[in-house]
Amino acid sequence: MVIVLMGVTGSGKTTVGEQLAQQLGWTYYDADDFHPEVNVRKMASGTPLTDEDRWPWLETLSVSIDQWLQAEQGAILGCSALKQSYRDILVSGRPGVQIVHLKGPKALIAQRLETRQHRYMPTSLLDSQFATLEEPRDALSVDIGPSPSAIAATIRTALQL
Repeated sequence: MVIVLMGVTGSGKTTVGEQLAQQLGWTYYDADDFHPEVNVRKMASGTPLTDEDRWPWLETLSVSIDQWLQAEQGAILGCSALKQSYRDILVSGRPGVQIVHLKGPKALIAQRLETRQHRYMPTSLLDSQFATLEEPRDALSVDIGPSPSAIAATIRTALQL
């Protein structure tokens, strides 16, 4: 099984994903690590990515998901996956992929971003992330208010893991 933890920057994908992976004995992957250097430079400059920037990256993630499923390796992928079209590429009819939306109010996420330093995702892109976000139609939505370990436990319970 592959769990895709989605949400805007600062929603807790990495923190929750690492906790969940540890609890399950699975591997956590950060989708940011799969971006080509040109995308990284663009985001670091404060410029939001376009769909054209994202398509090759999403295809790379899709291939990785296939490899994890084929290896029967439990994997958790932290990926913004803000649009339904992006999630469609990641799920693409694969019954072993579950989308989990880490969801919270913009004010809480902005507050969290003030205390964190991301390697190339400036806080200034939060507005564009919320503007781009399309609420998922086939995802487990989880409130980001509780502690990361409580969120991971909620996900495990909901997905019967």
